[in-house]
Amino acid sequence: MRRPVSQSESGGKADRAVRFGEFELDLARFELRRAGDIVSVEPRTFDLLACLASNIGRTVTRDEIIDEVWQGRIVSEAALSSQIRSARRALGDDGNAQALIATVHGRGFRLRSEPLEGLPSEADASGGRAAFPTVVVLPCTSLDQDGRGRVLALGISEDIIVALSKARWLRVVPRSTAFSMVGTAEDLTKVAGKTGADYLVTGSVRRDGNHVRVTVQTLDAHDLRSIWCESFDRDMTGIFELQEEISRLVSARIATELGITEQQRAASKPRKNLGAWEIYQLGSIEFSRFTPESNRRCQRLMRQAIQQDPSFGSPYGRLAYAMILEMVYFEGERDQGRMDEALEHALRGVECDEQDANSHFSLGRVRLARCEYELAIDALEEALSLNPCLALTYCGLGDSLAYEGRLEEAIGRFQTAIDLSPHDPFRWAFMSYRALAHLFGEQYDQAAVWARRATQVPNSHYWAHANLVSALGHLGEDEQARRAAESLFRKNPCFSQRFAEERLFYVKRPEQVELFLEGLRRVGVP
Repeated sequence: MRRPVSQSESGGKADRAVRFGEFELDLARFELRRAGDIVSVEPRTFDLLACLASNIGRTVTRDEIIDEVWQGRIVSEAALSSQIRSARRALGDDGNAQALIATVHGRGFRLRSEPLEGLPSEADASGGRAAFPTVVVLPCTSLDQDGRGRVLALGISEDIIVALSKARWLRVVPRSTAFSMVGTAEDLTKVAGKTGADYLVTGSVRRDGNHVRVTVQTLDAHDLRSIWCESFDRDMTGIFELQEEISRLVSARIATELGITEQQRAASKPRKNLGAWEIYQLGSIEFSRFTPESNRRCQRLMRQAIQQDPSFGSPYGRLAYAMILEMVYFEGERDQGRMDEALEHALRGVECDEQDANSHFSLGRVRLARCEYELAIDALEEALSLNPCLALTYCGLGDSLAYEGRLEEAIGRFQTAIDLSPHDPFRWAFMSYRALAHLFGEQYDQAAVWARRATQVPNSHYWAHANLVSALGHLGEDEQARRAAESLFRKNPCFSQRFAEERLFYVKRPEQVELFLEGLRRVGVP
């Protein structure tokens, strides 16, 4: 890391200064000036600004700041946060605007060379608030020599920004700021420095007659490592339809990949430095493991995240859903008091942010478990109206529709979930619930196909194996059914018809439960 140059080190030069916006930090005279006027700052606040200014445009980690400003002494997060607030006040900035000093989620802080206007704020980590990651979508490049693809390229970029903005846990740099980077000679590192972005989305469009290839990649702004990259080949029909389809697929897959990356980052951080966002991510890791122990750990972590930031809505919804799954999937008994508590948490999540599709999704799943079928569908449809790119919601809605007997609609929703997020951590559920819908429709061959695919996902739950056993039982595939039953009992030695009937308490139609149980009986499941 480059250190601030003192007067003695600079040979007495009086012009050692760093300029950013209308400010000038004179590192030789130890002065902060705004439009030529001296701004009074405390010595340690000046040292902090000097540390950031000497690395302008680069993220300076918390450890680097402590080494530079406190000379390596042990200091609390509160002390660092206090100095960040003081530095922001001196610049007329704050933790909401972050016009000059950006909080870079999970890493440190970055001084911008120019203040930004209209950039969505990232909550100041000093107060324990959830600090959401920031993503900047740069304009796609048209690779056509005649420039005909430029309109399509810009349109796709714009639609991706709109689609990603519907994910409330992402801070998306506005179009006006992102598109101002067009035609500059700045490299991606400088773009990240100016925008305070954690992630960069870039892309290209190439046309060949009526054929279009769109390539999009997502980069980690810290080291420019590629997190995700994919190409989409389409025939040119209507430009708006093409833009909508591509932006929908891209935003869904970016959200999935960034969600996984955020979980990995949270897991790699020292436990003493975790805020509400990181605790929520750790809980989400546990949630997706689908074991009784991980479900309990998830619930504990979600309660910790709520305690850290009661205004952060996502942990309420995830806690509510985990409580429901404990009763459906694991050893938790069906209990009205727990059902009521789960509903309270789900409603609280919606209250925290009525525009958050994930909170409405969780509410819909809680409503289903409470056998409030119409309310469940209403909540899930509201979630899709808020974010039509959320694959998990299509799965949840498909599940509710299946229990209403609307099987064709349900299967369509499951297919949409799979198309939107083929590598989703919950993809086993997309396939397993789809298998159940085929089973209810007596399409046993398709039920077996999708249940078998679900069992091949590493974190799949034992219900996927149970669905496969029932489908094979109806098909009369004795040998395959026997092997599937062995896999099921390895996953859950206590599985039985009675166990299944008790856990399927939320299924609306008794004939659907009976159809499932009949398949188990034909295989000899007790």
